[in-house]
Amino acid sequence: MFSKWMSRATLGALTLAATMGIASAKSTITVGMQLEPPHLDPTSAAAGAIDSVLYANVFEGLTRFGPDGSVNPGLAESWEISEDGLTYTFKLREGVKFHDGTDMNAEDVKFSLDRARAEDSVNAQKALFEGIKDIEVVDPLTVKVTLSKPNGSFLFNMAWGDAVIVAPESIDGIKEKPVGTGAFVFESWLQGDRIELAKNAEYWGEPAKLEHVTFKFISDPTAAFASVMAEDVDVFTAFPAPENLPQFEADPRFQVLVGSTEGETILSTNNKMPPFDNVKVREALAHAIDRQAIIDGAMFGYGTPIGTHFAPHNPDYVDLTGMNAYDPEKAKALLAEAGYPDGFKTTLKLPPPSYARRGGEIIAAQLAAVGIEAEITNMEWGLWLELVFSNKDYGLTIVSHTEPMDIGIYARPDYYFQYDSAEAQGLMAKLSETTDPAARSGILKEMQELIAKDYVNGYLFQLAALTVAKAGVQGLWANAPTQATDLTAVSWVD
Repeated sequence: MFSKWMSRATLGALTLAATMGIASAKSTITVGMQLEPPHLDPTSAAAGAIDSVLYANVFEGLTRFGPDGSVNPGLAESWEISEDGLTYTFKLREGVKFHDGTDMNAEDVKFSLDRARAEDSVNAQKALFEGIKDIEVVDPLTVKVTLSKPNGSFLFNMAWGDAVIVAPESIDGIKEKPVGTGAFVFESWLQGDRIELAKNAEYWGEPAKLEHVTFKFISDPTAAFASVMAEDVDVFTAFPAPENLPQFEADPRFQVLVGSTEGETILSTNNKMPPFDNVKVREALAHAIDRQAIIDGAMFGYGTPIGTHFAPHNPDYVDLTGMNAYDPEKAKALLAEAGYPDGFKTTLKLPPPSYARRGGEIIAAQLAAVGIEAEITNMEWGLWLELVFSNKDYGLTIVSHTEPMDIGIYARPDYYFQYDSAEAQGLMAKLSETTDPAARSGILKEMQELIAKDYVNGYLFQLAALTVAKAGVQGLWANAPTQATDLTAVSWVD
């Protein structure tokens, strides 16, 4: 206990120190996340958690997504497109430096794009770069990219996290110590616990309002709820316990943001593994699933049923949910037609997110009701990425594809669900060469209908963006048009 004879000077000093402490606290933020990145190179892994921490904050591309999904200038302040649609000449921003103090210039752009499209590239979205024929450094701030054929999605593709610009000087250590050009500098990573970022004082653009950011990884939904309620974290993105959201909505200390994502949540099906190489079996899966029961049971009502791999909020979306109507008797009949009157056994390998673990239990019960015995195996992300995504060692899995406008994966026979359709490949090739908006819309609708008719995967629901934050936090994205927790405009209410 303080002495009552404490001097006014001492009291004044303590008051000033307390005030400074409060001011300091208001320039920092702690963001809770369920999933921890396996490493910190967004250009060499499919894990969305990498972008969730680093996109826009640490790494930037030639273009970037805005909170409304629009494609905006990034490290390229402008560009010109040739009349034949084959050449993009990018004018880079002047004075941009990487966090290690080296200049960002056209050589770095060439290095990044060449690395992404190289024969030995491990970029998870290598297809984004396959149409690049040549990259020419015109001068330090001008780079010319020539395509082998027109691609109406090229600027969109360059905004993906997989297309961020990196430097050859820092590439060897990028997985542990990422060096980008963004408004925040990577500071430290205590694996299993947190990642720390600090404000980039030399940032080329609008400086961040926050001085320090901590991403805190809390995988258990119950622990996530407790950490927010105790105010140990200031924000929790992709909140994994939707059943608790009403409590936060009723508490004036918090705000709840419910938005949309690009996350098509699917019962992903190995199309080359018997019996899933039989379209009747895949159709049976579709009719064995009660999507609303999964949304209600796993997501507590947050989510929109889908019948194809496309976001319902997109103007080109086609509602094909009727093709997947819950009908267990029809599912049994289709299995009998396919030669499996008594059903069969398969695997259901689940990554960590709550929608997968909780949804998997519900789906396994629904499949059992029509004779399909799905053995559940829960996996951490690293193992899931290795066995399921890379080695295609699975029958069924549940995952949300949160990349923007990613229906093109159905034109990639080597993609992990191994759908090989000449018609799909032709449609996507046609889309790349088409610039007319109406024509592109028509192609996208054809593609949606094709993969729905082929029952490539079990289309479940569009993942909702669920964020809980303290009431004083402002500038957060409500929607998630890409995998990002963009903190560059986040601040505290004065």
